Amino acid sequence: MTQVDHTRMANAIRGLAMDAVEKAKSGHPGLPMGAADVATVLFTQFLKFDAADPAWPDRDRFVLSAGHGSMLLYSLLYLTGNKDMTLDQLKHFRQLGSLTPGHPENFHTKGIETTTGPLGQGISTAVGMAVAEKMLAAEFGKKIVSHHTYVLASDGDLMEGVSQEAIALAGHWRLNKLIVLYDDNGISIDGPTSLADSVDQVKRFKSAGWAAEHINGQDQKAIADAITRAQKSSKPTLIACKTTIGYGAPTKAGTNKVHGEALGADELKGAKEKLGISLEPFSVPDDVLKAWREAGARGAAARQEWDARYAELGSRKRAEFERRLRHERPASLAKALKGHKKALLENPLNVATRKSSEAAIDVIAAAMPMEFLAGSADLTGSNNNRAKSATNFSAKTPKGRFIHYGIREHGMAAAMNGIFLHGGFAPNGATFLVFTDYARPAMRLAALMGTGVVYVMTHDSIGLGEDGPTHQPVEHLSALRAIPNMRVFRPCDAVEVAECWELALNRIDGPTVLALTRQNLPQLRTTAPADSPCSHGAYELVAAQGDAKVSFFASGSEVQIAVDAQKQLSERGIPSRVVSVPSLELLLAQPEDRKKAIIGNAPVKIAIEAAVRWGWDAVIGQDGEFIGMHGFGASAPAKDLFNRFGITAEAAVNAALKRVG
Repeated sequence: MTQVDHTRMANAIRGLAMDAVEKAKSGHPGLPMGAADVATVLFTQFLKFDAADPAWPDRDRFVLSAGHGSMLLYSLLYLTGNKDMTLDQLKHFRQLGSLTPGHPENFHTKGIETTTGPLGQGISTAVGMAVAEKMLAAEFGKKIVSHHTYVLASDGDLMEGVSQEAIALAGHWRLNKLIVLYDDNGISIDGPTSLADSVDQVKRFKSAGWAAEHINGQDQKAIADAITRAQKSSKPTLIACKTTIGYGAPTKAGTNKVHGEALGADELKGAKEKLGISLEPFSVPDDVLKAWREAGARGAAARQEWDARYAELGSRKRAEFERRLRHERPASLAKALKGHKKALLENPLNVATRKSSEAAIDVIAAAMPMEFLAGSADLTGSNNNRAKSATNFSAKTPKGRFIHYGIREHGMAAAMNGIFLHGGFAPNGATFLVFTDYARPAMRLAALMGTGVVYVMTHDSIGLGEDGPTHQPVEHLSALRAIPNMRVFRPCDAVEVAECWELALNRIDGPTVLALTRQNLPQLRTTAPADSPCSHGAYELVAAQGDAKVSFFASGSEVQIAVDAQKQLSERGIPSRVVSVPSLELLLAQPEDRKKAIIGNAPVKIAIEAAVRWGWDAVIGQDGEFIGMHGFGASAPAKDLFNRFGITAEAAVNAALKRVG
């Protein structure tokens, strides 16, 4: 190995970060300057990775939770030899089309494990990665799966509420291969963190079941000794690294002035002179770059040793491991669900869709017992997403495939992202639909990253009844449908539930919400064609006798209302049709000719959904009739509520009669 002083290697990070932010006139130089020593020790002495193969399955994961300090990560990728991260990319920091956006994006730049920036998400996602490592190691053995998850977190990450959910879970599960390096610089955008915070983070983490300690984050030996201790711990570890934000800046170091803005020419020059860095922009001494490249190649031997161990696995086990990491579903899944749908047609299941979902889950879990990973935010008995065959995941039972997340909707959603990104599992998590409000930041990131997670959201409307308006979702379907790349399914019966589950599990480029009822519903479907009708977002459930004068569009529990209204119109000699719309946004994404065929040309179009109208005008037009909610619900039995708010077959019939004639 090329012998280069640690300080010079750390200064290479500082210099590149300062130059990139200065050139862009935008960014956060303070964190890379302050945390450069921590990153240098980690990447040169501990992190198991191979820059030539950034997707190697048994690599250590490094998560920059403090995503605003992205130039730290981009500098490391360049210095260690990531072939995509060129010096030119650093020079185009935060510019359109570059691989160096303002915050790290895993779907955009190779070598980045997860998209970070919204504070608290990185550390919480990392908990999911550590869970997946623990589970996969228990299944395939530590010769194949044995790696750490490292996180660099900021004061802001630890102030965000989701971090409390995450650290509590990690401590409870004793995720000892999770190591968090806390950039304890005491500065946020407004100024000293003491303006708003006086938490002792070491005590906080210890109380959650972690090992935790304070160190000098600019002391190479102290950093290395702390990481060594962490690697031997039986608990997850927090290392609070006391650093100076903007280390080396002559007048701005240790202040918020270096947090989120370029240093400026004079301060940049002064910092480089103080640190002994060349004044030439983006220059790294040859011996320093060589030492960094050797660090990037250091893991090649470990990867080759892993390759040899992996080759010793039986061919069947290797094929299973690779399939799981690709998120490819087993052939047994389609076969099992086909049999399940056939059984439903022979013996209809007239239950709440949360219960028909449970029936589907039992079938799914039998077809993919080790990769189907469910969990609930303390509502297992209400969400019904625990397979009868499932055992609980815990520190002592890492092969368990049901996770009790506790009342931590946000932490659950973030951990699911990490589980999916790690690979090997098909995660789903459950709560009430109204509580997607708590999980929304992580759900939005799932849509942005394209993680194929499934949200089982029950109690989907005023139909949940007596719990009242605090628990009755009204705007939530529209809010979720508004998230780009989020797919929302609201199935009307057991057959649609089975189809929607299959579509959700086979979707690995984005998240899916299954919105399910508390109240019982009749099974309306009488066929289950191979070309799943739900895959088009909507389909004609009941055809008109003759040219339809009215088209009813409905989702979920309101499809039955539409069917009843269609019957009443038929008795009056008015031909109408019913279109079930399990996924409004999937319908609108269909090719124009198919979409037009599904919507039809009936002159009167009526949408029925126990939610707000937003989104439905794309189907029924601005002049279409909408039977739904226009405010919040109330506490009462479900039947009384539907009558109170006029979401009934009679209301739909009256709306049709008003328009027909």
